[in-house]
Amino acid sequence: MMKRGVLTILSIAILSGIAFAQSRQSPKTLATVDLTGYWVSIVDEDWLSRMKGLEKGDVSGIPATPQAQTAADAWNPAKDEAQGNACRGYGAAAIMRVPTRIRVTWADENTLKVETDAGMQTRLFHFDPKAKPSRERTWQGFSVAEWAQPHEYDGPSPGGTLKVVTTNLKPGYLRKNGVPYGEKATVTEYFSRTPETYGETYLIVTTIVADPYYLFGPFVTSSQFKKLPETNNGWDPMPCSSK
Repeated sequence: MMKRGVLTILSIAILSGIAFAQSRQSPKTLATVDLTGYWVSIVDEDWLSRMKGLEKGDVSGIPATPQAQTAADAWNPAKDEAQGNACRGYGAAAIMRVPTRIRVTWADENTLKVETDAGMQTRLFHFDPKAKPSRERTWQGFSVAEWAQPHEYDGPSPGGTLKVVTTNLKPGYLRKNGVPYGEKATVTEYFSRTPETYGETYLIVTTIVADPYYLFGPFVTSSQFKKLPETNNGWDPMPCSSK
């Protein structure tokens, strides 16, 4: 009995030690999928709206409320430019649909950074539960991240998926033709990496936008990116454009 009791105590101690060691590991160390590197948009759906832009007032494919339609009808890109709001179409609710290259790196052990060359935007995904948003709303808002299981919209993802929830947003556009989202919008995203096939690897970003004022239901999109080499990859930062 004594021997069995000692073994039980030792087992508990070992398991506790493992759990303690894991609790001290950083989100970077615990990453279930490697998303770092350069990626480029694959525009294989909604080509017209993403590459050329739709006409003023066109909300097709978006569960837009009457308020959203009214705002889209009143879209004035020259006014946005004059007021310093050329980046309205590059906010967190829309940036992954903008044809762009992205660069994913670790800003620190608890923060993943995503930069875009289109619009020169920077997103910070905070794994630290103690991190708090600033008082000022921004185009990219405040993003909380966690390693999660693949979402129902995703395809196969080796290892796992990154889930990101973004709030504290400055009002922007779901599309560059003025279809709006407001400061109460919440953006939930799932980042999944596909298995390498014939030397190519892809990143799938599922974006779900909820807005109680401008949307009568979730607006769901799935954007694809292809992995690029670390050098000579076409990275070309360009400022926001309202047109």
